[in-house]
Amino acid sequence: SLFRLKDLELAKLGDSDVHVKMLAAPINPADINMIQGTYPILSPLPAVGGNEGVGEVLEVGRCVAALKPGDRVIPASTGLGTWRTHGVFPEETLLKVPGDIPVLSAATLSVNPCTAYRMLTDFQNLAPGDSVIQNAANSGVGQAVIQIAKAFGIKTINVVRDRPDLPKLVERLVALGADHVITEEMLRKPEMKDLFKSIPKPRLALNCVGGKSTTEMLRHLQPKGTMVTYGGMAKQPVMVPVSAFIFRDVRLHGFWMTQWRKDHAQDQESLAGMMDALCQLIQRGQLTAPACTEVPLQDYKAALEASMKPFTSSKQILLL
Repeated sequence: SLFRLKDLELAKLGDSDVHVKMLAAPINPADINMIQGTYPILSPLPAVGGNEGVGEVLEVGRCVAALKPGDRVIPASTGLGTWRTHGVFPEETLLKVPGDIPVLSAATLSVNPCTAYRMLTDFQNLAPGDSVIQNAANSGVGQAVIQIAKAFGIKTINVVRDRPDLPKLVERLVALGADHVITEEMLRKPEMKDLFKSIPKPRLALNCVGGKSTTEMLRHLQPKGTMVTYGGMAKQPVMVPVSAFIFRDVRLHGFWMTQWRKDHAQDQESLAGMMDALCQLIQRGQLTAPACTEVPLQDYKAALEASMKPFTSSKQILLL
């Protein structure tokens, strides 16, 4: 294993620094990819893993104005290294979140819900009654898409892989607000026509798989519809029929939350607007944390292994 648990000396608190006691941090696929070196961001080694989490401010440097002891904070950008009990971070690397949102919601806020929110708002002007189709609908992003779309009055068609406990998964996604849950096989069946009697064809498709799944989703997009790719779990390319490009003028985009944060580093308003909107959804009970398994930090090996198993529908959260 590339990992070990280590006691480190805490850095001295500088004038613009914040001493944070970490409370909880999830294990996300991108964290694993970063460790494997297959992600576009490489941390200089030795490094602390984890890009997401929530902590409580214990102490602030004398020039820190926006944060005070007792505040809850989450990372403002990728690469903070959240799998630790304590850290001293520059003020600008942290975002304050309301103290009354659940710890697990705050711990899982900065990656998946933000990705879902941006993809639902930045690529198509969706109105209540419109529909969205997505694959890997049971992923962290998928669960956030279902709930945020529901709050916006947008219908969701959710594609999942067939699995032994399919009825249980369908039930869970419907409870989150999914309008339709179908398997990849169903995407290719003529019955899809019946589905579109009660729901308009989607103007937006969200793709985190690649390969066949993607090509099948594209088939159901409206003319001038957009497909946004934010992951490639099948490790296969996105294939687009020429006719879809020419005769239906579908648009293809990519999305990477890390890049969005870089592009909007000077634009505090759009970041604050998104965080406010998401925190309000959480406070109203319209956006919940994904299904989580809480693991104490010393059991990190078991948590890492569990996070890499296929068909996992529970996110491993390190309790710090």
